[in-house]
Amino acid sequence: MSSGLTYQAVGVDTAAGDRAVELMKASVAATHRGLVRGGGGGFAGLIDASRLLAYREPLLATSTDGVGTKVAIAQAMDIHDTVGIDLVGMVVDDLVACGATPLVMTDYIATGRVVPERIAAIVRGIALGCQETGTVLAGGETAEHPGLLGVDEYDVAGAAVGIVEADDVLGPERVRAGDVVVGMASSGFHSNGYSLLRAIVAREGWAWDRELPECGRSVGEVLLEPTALYTANCLGLMSALGEGVRAFAHVTGGGLADNLARVVPAGLDGVVRRSAWEVPASFVVFAGVGGVAWEAAEKAWNLGVGMVAVLAPECAEEGIAWLGRAGREAFVIGEVVERGRGGGGDVTQGTKAIEGGRVVMQGEYRV
Repeated sequence: MSSGLTYQAVGVDTAAGDRAVELMKASVAATHRGLVRGGGGGFAGLIDASRLLAYREPLLATSTDGVGTKVAIAQAMDIHDTVGIDLVGMVVDDLVACGATPLVMTDYIATGRVVPERIAAIVRGIALGCQETGTVLAGGETAEHPGLLGVDEYDVAGAAVGIVEADDVLGPERVRAGDVVVGMASSGFHSNGYSLLRAIVAREGWAWDRELPECGRSVGEVLLEPTALYTANCLGLMSALGEGVRAFAHVTGGGLADNLARVVPAGLDGVVRRSAWEVPASFVVFAGVGGVAWEAAEKAWNLGVGMVAVLAPECAEEGIAWLGRAGREAFVIGEVVERGRGGGGDVTQGTKAIEGGRVVMQGEYRV
């Protein structure tokens, strides 16, 4: 019999894939909390959905996302157990923005070559994020793509499903003039604007281990800082304040103004004072070195505010205090007013094909 090509000969190692699954089993199982039926390795994850019976009119919320080019830094530094946390932040906290409680998440990893320990490290990060947000990691897929991706390259994506009572959905329908805009502090750049960050690093010729004295850490450490997870903060705030929580805006791609505009209804302005918080040193360093104007920086980066809560005015002080007790720094950054009543500034409207209301960014950043 003539010898021919095999799957392994062209770069697909199914045994390595099986080894990766074995290494990640304990991390994944730690998220299940007795809610997963059947063992691992099935064609689909089976989740106990009996809790849905307690809802009067349950709505399923869905979200999907990736980590973007931040994975290139993880690959360059050979540190892979943080981007999984980023993935959970990008996916699950979008669910929470509408008031949904996350139920289940799945992940997808595409790589040029399966290195079991590396894949297990990525999934370990995803599992840690799922544990922190109370989300079941029900399964996923690792695909080996030789010839399409380099042997040490990979990309990650995920999808999640949550549940919310129809009467409890948050969003622009609840927002009204007089509401207070509260910002929750970010942990750094999160997972947005990394093409710009990588271009700055490349242009300056910085090594990943170059120290940034202003930040007290290296370039790589600053840029691999995991995304803050706001799930517990948002759900806890809803429980504490009830209808005093009007909306959440997850500050991801497009920055604060673009995302806040998605929850401001037509006829109103969300007015944000740039001087209401101090921009963290990492943003100041990269904006300065890159010659990035603040108007451009606020469209690429969160500049220190990772999640926004729009609260009833009588609940703002209590909400900030509650977040502080939960370990999340929060501060008033503006208010919602009738259109044109809050003064001038840089106006954002019509993001994500939603006409809605406007966001007016006023003043200068405090650095």
